[in-house]
Amino acid sequence: QVQLVESGGGLVQAGGSVRLSCAASGRTFSAYGMGWFRHAPGKEREIVAAINWSGMNTYYADSVKGRSTISRDNAKNTAYLQMNSLKLEDSAVYYCAAGSTHYRSSPATGLREYAYWGQGTQVTVSS
Repeated sequence: QVQLVESGGGLVQAGGSVRLSCAASGRTFSAYGMGWFRHAPGKEREIVAAINWSGMNTYYADSVKGRSTISRDNAKNTAYLQMNSLKLEDSAVYYCAAGSTHYRSSPATGLREYAYWGQGTQVTVSS
């Protein structure tokens, strides 16, 4: 069974930064892509960023492109999401997810392409 544990959320002022971490266990972390999603009240869960198994290919939603970086450390079985210049609309519960297809070249962007999910970490951006 794969376990994903997010950390790093909290209360941040607008314009600030946050770095989310996702520690994985239970299978070969380095063989699968990872994704970060977020879910705000009244909205659907949406993709924020994704990274393929090697870390060479990434994807960003337009809403965070240019101010966010997804990365992974396969030696530490951990994925990261660095978000800068935070906006009020970035407030949400952030979830990391592990892909279901090993050695997939392109980052997966659909919810159904992920087999395992973390419990989520709250990011609240204040004015």
